Amino acid sequence: MNIKKHIPNLITLINLFCGCIAVVYISEAIRTDDSHYYLLAFYMVCLGIFFDFFDGFFARLFKVSSPLGLQLDSLADMVTSGVAPGYVMYSLFANSGHELGTSAFIPFLGFIITLGSCYRLANFNIDTRQTDSFIGLPTPANSLFILSLPLVIRFSDSLFMLEILTNQWVLLVITLCSAYILNAEIPLFSLKIKKFNFKDNALQMSFLLISFVLLLLLQYIAIPVIIVFYVLLSVVNNIFLKK
Repeated sequence: MNIKKHIPNLITLINLFCGCIAVVYISEAIRTDDSHYYLLAFYMVCLGIFFDFFDGFFARLFKVSSPLGLQLDSLADMVTSGVAPGYVMYSLFANSGHELGTSAFIPFLGFIITLGSCYRLANFNIDTRQTDSFIGLPTPANSLFILSLPLVIRFSDSLFMLEILTNQWVLLVITLCSAYILNAEIPLFSLKIKKFNFKDNALQMSFLLISFVLLLLLQYIAIPVIIVFYVLLSVVNNIFLKK
């Protein structure tokens, strides 16, 4: 029995398990109105994304990549980086003002993120262009962005940020932009470092260094800033590559 071929799939299932726990914590945050559960959900999503990276790493290391692993990876991501962020946005809508009206249906608009994530994950499996870079924002990055929003509300002392992130119009714009950027035909650079020298990885290393500094200075508030910076930096890089 070749145990090695099962290791990547086991790691993928751990990613799925982390996503399931995150969904439970989000549910508890809604039920108890305790924002501490959002923090726990964020940690579980981060852990799931960590395992999501290493399932592919070990599949390549052991040379056991398979169609089953590819499909399993997307199914696990669907929970960790699809259902979880959609559920968080649902909760943000539910706890926000009533700028869009008082309909009980409005919070369900948050699951547009889940639909966008599902479409991207399915498309990623058949898109041969995304081996060394990405087309559209990867679902893990989008998930971190969305799950950081309740943490910004909790840890920020800015009344402006509180008002912005509890406004239903703003949440709707974030939701629609999230679903769009996941599937947009915008090339985004990969963070994979294949050669350990600065010349070949100047963009990636610079981005990681700036991100580290932002995390030290802003902590959780830095997360959405870093994701937006990643997209903008990719757009600028694309412009220079065309020249």
